[in-house]
Parts: sequence; C-alpha cells; structure tokens
Amino acid sequence: MNFNFRLKKINKKNSYRKDYKKILTVRLPCNPIFPIGPIYLADHIHKCFPNIEQQFIDLAIIPSNKVSKLLARKIDQFRPHLIIFSWRDIQIYAPVDGRSGNPLQNSFEVFYSKNILKKIRGSWGGLKLIASHYGEIYRNTSLVKMGLNRAKKYNKSVKVILGGGAVSVFYEQLGNLLPKGTVISVGEGENLIEKIIKDDSIEKERCYLAGQQPRNKLIHEQPSGTIKTACNYKYIKSIWPEFNWYIEGGDYYVGVQTKRGCPHNCCFCVYTVVEGKQVRVNPVDEVIKEMKQLYDLGVRGFWFTDAQFIPAKKHIEDAKKLLQAIKDQGWDDINWAAYIRADNIDADLAQLMVETGMSYFEIGITSGSQELVRKMRLAYNLKTVLNNCKMLVESGFKNHVSVNYSFNVFDETPSTIRQTVAYHRELENIFGKGLVDPAIFFIGLQPHTLLEKYALDHKILKPNYNPMSMMPWTARKLLWNPGPLGEKLGRVCLEAFDNKNDEFGKTVINILEREYGKSSLKESLNVRPLLERKLVHSEK
Repeated sequence: MNFNFRLKKINKKNSYRKDYKKILTVRLPCNPIFPIGPIYLADHIHKCFPNIEQQFIDLAIIPSNKVSKLLARKIDQFRPHLIIFSWRDIQIYAPVDGRSGNPLQNSFEVFYSKNILKKIRGSWGGLKLIASHYGEIYRNTSLVKMGLNRAKKYNKSVKVILGGGAVSVFYEQLGNLLPKGTVISVGEGENLIEKIIKDDSIEKERCYLAGQQPRNKLIHEQPSGTIKTACNYKYIKSIWPEFNWYIEGGDYYVGVQTKRGCPHNCCFCVYTVVEGKQVRVNPVDEVIKEMKQLYDLGVRGFWFTDAQFIPAKKHIEDAKKLLQAIKDQGWDDINWAAYIRADNIDADLAQLMVETGMSYFEIGITSGSQELVRKMRLAYNLKTVLNNCKMLVESGFKNHVSVNYSFNVFDETPSTIRQTVAYHRELENIFGKGLVDPAIFFIGLQPHTLLEKYALDHKILKPNYNPMSMMPWTARKLLWNPGPLGEKLGRVCLEAFDNKNDEFGKTVINILEREYGKSSLKESLNVRPLLERKLVHSEK
C-alpha cells in the first residue's frame, strides 16, 4: 500500500496556531450603516494570514427576530475557531430618532412640557426607550454568550474577541456582562488580532479579559497603529454573500478611510482618545485602489470615515494630493462627503473639493460664539470658517451643509444664543438659506472626555456613576442641559418638534431668534478679555 503524505517544513517565525484555521466576524445589530470597521479587520487578517478561512455576517441588515437563529446556523455550518464580534454603538442619548424613538423629545416632554398628555406620551416613550436600551444590551451580550457556547460544541478552545465603537467607550462597564476570558478590545484591533493568532503576548495591547480589571486609563494609551493598504473587496465579497445589500439600491454612502487619529481636545468628544492624537494618513495610492474597486462595483457615493477629513492645517496638502488623485481618475459621476474642519481650507483645496464631487459636508462648530468655542477647546476660528465657506461658494459649491450646534454648553447665556443666531444667519447668507441645515444636539456626556471630568469635579456626577444607565435620575444629567437655561431651551425644542415639516433644526433657530433676538456678527466673533470670562457654573 502506497501512502503519499505531503510533508511541509514549518517556519516557526511565520507559523500560527491551527486553532484559528477558521475565523467568523460578526457585526452585532445596529442601524444599517456600511460596516467599514469589521470589513477592514477581516481584510487585514487575510493579508497577514491568507490561509485562514473567514466568514462575515452583518446582523444589522437582518430582521431582529431572526438574528439569533442566523448566528447559530452560521456557527453550526462554519464551526469557527475564533469569533470576532463588532459592537458599533450604544445609542443612549441619540440627538435624532434612534431605533426606538427620539430620546431628546421624550426627555423634554417629561421634564418641560406643561401639557399633561405630552408628559404622559413622553413618559411612555421614555419607558419604551429604557426597555429598548437594556434590551439591546441584553440581546447583544446574549449573542456573544450564545455564539461562544455554540462554537464550543465543535471546538473546545474557541476564543471570542469583542470590539467596536460601543466597546471602546463603555469597555469598563461591558466587562462584567460578558463570558470570562472574552478579549475586550479598545480602539484599533489589527495588531491585537495578529498577536492572538500568533499566540504572542497581548499584555501591551489596548485590551483586557472579561472577569479581570482593565488597566487604569487604558483608553488613553496611544494606539500602536498599522500601515493601511487598500481593502481587497473581491475577497470581502467572497466571505460576505450579502455585500450587495448596501450597493444595489445606490442609496448608501460607502465608507473609505483616509486617515486615523484626531489631534484636538474638544471637551465632549471621545474620538481623540479612541483613535489617538497622532494622525496617521493612509497612502494616497492605496486609498485610490480601494475607491476604484468600489467604483467598478457600481459605488458612486463615498463617505470619508475619518474623525476629521482635514484635522489640521498641516493636512491640507494631504487632502489636496488625495483629491487630485481622484480627479485624475476621471470620475466625474461620484459624490463624496465627510466631517470637515472648514477652517483648514485654502483656495486650491476648495476648487478640488468642488471638482471632485463634494456633495455635502458637516461642520461641528457647536456654537456660533467664538468665546464658547474656546471654552469647549474646539480650536476653531469662526471668522476663518466664514471666509473659507465663502471661498467654497466662489469655487462653485452649491450643495447642502450641515452645521452642528449644541446649545447650553459651558456658560451659555442669552447673549451667546444671540451670537449663534447671528453666525447661523451669516452662513445662510453665504450658502443660501435652504442649503444650510442646523443639526441641534444636546451633548450626551460620555466617559473619558473632558466634559465628564468637569461634571465629576463639580459634583454633577458621582465618581461611581454608570454611564450606561438609562435611569431618569442619571439620564437627566448625562443628556447635558444644565442650569437655568435648561427648561427654556427644552420648551423651545418642544415647540420645534410640533413642526410637521420635519425642519426641526431650522425651527429651533427661528424660535431662538424670536425669543432672544440676534446680535451683530462682530459680537459673535469677538472674545472678551480673560478677566471677564469667568465660568458661570464654577460659582457656588
């Protein structure tokens, strides 16, 4: 009898545990936004370990009553050795309609409405939101537990990793809700996954094991970073049969990342700690290769998923190189959009933005008062923003702009409200009234931010508070609307919610102008001398 066994010499440096011959990546249920994070992770694994077999399922596009059965069936069929779960968001205080209603409207109806029927409606809506919130947490943690137990039927040593945006923000709280030994990943996961597959030590990675205590200030550690290359979408399609769900209708912007990291210190934003302060720009030719694959698949709408597309003036040239490369491709039928710091634009960049199809962008100035912008550490010069917006219009930009305002931040007064109204009207003068969409946010206080530190220092929050809590006594503090203006602004929003034309933001601005008036633009752009700028809320 002739046996023909093929013997392969094992290179110990490049070998990896056969335990991880099959990896299943699962995007947990959320709003159906193109799943760029887990896709990039699967792509990275394939580039580093091409012999590993992978499958990807996106539970965001599956009816909620079928997600558990689908996951169980996939595990039974695929029998993975490693399961990576991606948890995108925990929508506690979403500023717009979430999956179970509008928390802002419900909260304000309960706290501020004088109409008893609206109070009852807000209370009922709030109860449904609380049930939905805790239900989603229970469902997602149950999916992780079920996935682990199911996979253990086939592979006793199966490992589970949990990462994603929600995990990075609430990693300390989630650790107590997951099976012991689950690897909880904070921020980027590529290097962590590599080390786990190679069976290397993960002690220095931004992670910890459920059942243990995470290192103090783990999220503030800087990510080690990876060299980003173009995602191989031919491969992604082969491991994700439902890929075309996002492509066929043509309604979705498909995410493309051009850089990671944010150098700013905005008081309420958690991006700068999740992604790190060091901005790492992806090679232009790799970004173009990725976009070309998507273009050939029929994609015409691109969303640059960076924390900020142009985070600082030194990155203006990076943006120009990328947009010039896009222009050189001859793609005259694409649209793209991004978060953009409009103070970081020059004439050449403005022209390239228009020529390459920028169809929409968001400005997160938060306030039209330069003084408040400074207090929130946003590093915006509002006068420069106006000048650069004029430059965009002169270059031919004629599309929509979304401007984010968060009223009642530090030291908001009737005077600063008048300044914001004046600033917004000037933006309308520049772009055209119908093209400027004010997005009204009441900041959801998030852990690991300067705003959380401020709230703890001033005993607005207790040191042992639970940031994932939806109990009314906590929720009212975490949905930031403090001080004497809180009730007035709440009632302004309640009046705006009654507008049946779905123009909430514009209605809020109109009501504020009616109630408080409008300052001069000069006053909006002016900053008082330091001695006059005492924090109102620091007074006891």
